Amino acid sequence: MLDAIVLIDTLSLWIKSYTFSLCYPADGDRFNTRRHSMAATMTTTKQHTDFSKLSKTRESDWPAVLFFIHIHLLSIYAVWLVFTEAKLLTILFLLVLTLFATLGATIGAHRLWAHNTYKASSELRIFLMLCQTLVGQGSIYNWVQQHRLHHAQFKTDGDPYNPRHGILYAHFLTRLRKLSDYQLALKDTIDMSDLEKDSIVMFQKRFYWILYALLFILLPLNAPLEYWNDSVLSAIFLIGFLRYCLVLHASWLIESGVELWGLKEGEKFPPDSNLVFVLNRTFWPHYHYIYSNDYKSGEYGTYDSGCSTTFIKVFTALGLATKLSTLEPRTLQIAMAESAKTNKPISDCIEEALKNQTLRDEHFLKQ
Repeated sequence: MLDAIVLIDTLSLWIKSYTFSLCYPADGDRFNTRRHSMAATMTTTKQHTDFSKLSKTRESDWPAVLFFIHIHLLSIYAVWLVFTEAKLLTILFLLVLTLFATLGATIGAHRLWAHNTYKASSELRIFLMLCQTLVGQGSIYNWVQQHRLHHAQFKTDGDPYNPRHGILYAHFLTRLRKLSDYQLALKDTIDMSDLEKDSIVMFQKRFYWILYALLFILLPLNAPLEYWNDSVLSAIFLIGFLRYCLVLHASWLIESGVELWGLKEGEKFPPDSNLVFVLNRTFWPHYHYIYSNDYKSGEYGTYDSGCSTTFIKVFTALGLATKLSTLEPRTLQIAMAESAKTNKPISDCIEEALKNQTLRDEHFLKQ
């Protein structure tokens, strides 16, 4: 807890002093990290495509528009069934499936496969792959590729979830549009070689729609009917539509959360707003875009707390997760000082400082 306090104090002072130069990069900025990735798997390389000639216009994806309208409207009726018809076991089943799916999105697709914040055993990777299938948002491979594009092109025209357009766009409206030619070309340059070597990820990618039909649709919908004799309406609307709606929004917040929980440029901490009783806005979401390989960075505005981080620590205690990556406060201070002194990108300075990072004997990762 003390380390978290020291780290956030250091981070907040630094971000304020440089006026969010990292999170709001501008062309020519000496701290420009727009094309400078933290991990080798997130680097993009211009090939033979002339990106300047590609269209940046995004067309509406009408099948997606109709699909999401139906999902949300039918979910409203599902909420009515929660209070009027559905059995308690069905409601509990809904919550359990939502929890597993959220874990598949957060500690699976996001922290493990997109950012390599820790290493997982084969058993854990299989479990998280099955959980990620419960999200229903495409294969791990495809989701990670687009998320890495989001990080590599953060807050530019190449970012599909550009938070500069506001929380509504980053969270929902972007899902209703196809990627532009410019974004598709950038997406093709994302290095996915690490996932291509992962047999579990590639197995899911190859057989995704079969797994989707079994794990996401057939088995969950059949359980309330088969085992506790709930109604067809409750099974379809709660376990089908309402679950999908909840899981989609939980997954979408991974990209849009920085706009929801992150402090804005020039905004004081804590902000002078009654929203402080509802939303805890901090610098932590921005920290994730500075150093994305920290396993403690939560998807929902937290750091070193929350359900997902706790599960990673439990899996570590069980020997299923190893080589957890984190950034000590002193390491960040050294990297910031080096960046200010040499004008090198902060990402390079962090990577260099990490080589000399030593953990205290009583540190969690040494226990």
